[in-house]
Parts: sequence; structure tokens; C-alpha cells
Amino acid sequence: MIVKQPLTTYKQIPSDLSHVAGAPYIGVASAEGADGKQVAKQIFIFPAELRGAAEGSVLTDPPGATSHSRMTNGTIARPSHSRMTNGTVQKSGGTTLVVNYQDGSQTISVPPNVPVTVVAPQTVNFNPGDVVYATTEKRPDGTIETDKIFQFIPAPAAN
Repeated sequence: MIVKQPLTTYKQIPSDLSHVAGAPYIGVASAEGADGKQVAKQIFIFPAELRGAAEGSVLTDPPGATSHSRMTNGTIARPSHSRMTNGTVQKSGGTTLVVNYQDGSQTISVPPNVPVTVVAPQTVNFNPGDVVYATTEKRPDGTIETDKIFQFIPAPAAN
């Protein structure tokens, strides 16, 4: 991959639910609850230029986790039925979000203390093993290039 200059790097900054309803685009990592409803585990507020970030394969384990789960194309490869829903907020009621996405909408329960982060331009020092997402374009010669890289940090394990 070719990295174009100027390169813009993005990282997560702590936020709260009050910023979600007005967001241009969000991502919600969620898992199926005992009642079959989706329950938010982590909420991301994306800037418009990163629309679609983290839609592919997302490592969902917090640092130090003993299991290794990965979300790929919206679902996670384990029986918890976790997923990443990416879209725009239709309605926010404090305890639920209705998220519009390409094929419809989904209501997601939001328990107290769910981590909410704003993905914003920040200087990032990347280290081996970091999970990153790059917005890419295919050049006429077939090579891929980027000028935007997002450093993904999973939510800490729930107590």
C-alpha cells in the first residue's frame, strides 16, 4: 500500500451519548442479549471522511483478553452473535439507538457506561500489533493508496 502525503491519522477520544444523535456517522459494536435484542458494547462517532471505517474485520478483544474474537463483515466468529452496525442515528432515547444502515435499521439497547468515543484527527504513533483501518483508493496501475489511517482501540472488558 502506498501512503500519500499529507497523511491524516485518527484515534479515539472519550465522548458520551449526548454527541451520538447529531453524529454524521456511527459504528456500534454489539452482542445479542439473553432476550435476543442487540446490546451495545462500544459506540464510535466517525467523521464523514471515515464513513464505513471498521466495517470489515474488527478485533474485538480488549487488551489482555484470553479469547480472540474478530468481527468480519458485520458478524463475529463465536456464538455470542456480536456484530458491528454502521450507519446514521435515526433516533436516540438514552437507553436505545435506532441506527439506519444500507439495508434497513436496527434498534440497539444501550446499557449504562457503554464506552463512546469520537474518532478524530490526532497524531498517532503506530506500534507493531496495532489494529488500524485505512481508507483506500485503487490507482490505475492496480496499487492501493491511502491518506487516512484510523487506530482502533477495543473497549476494555466489562467487569
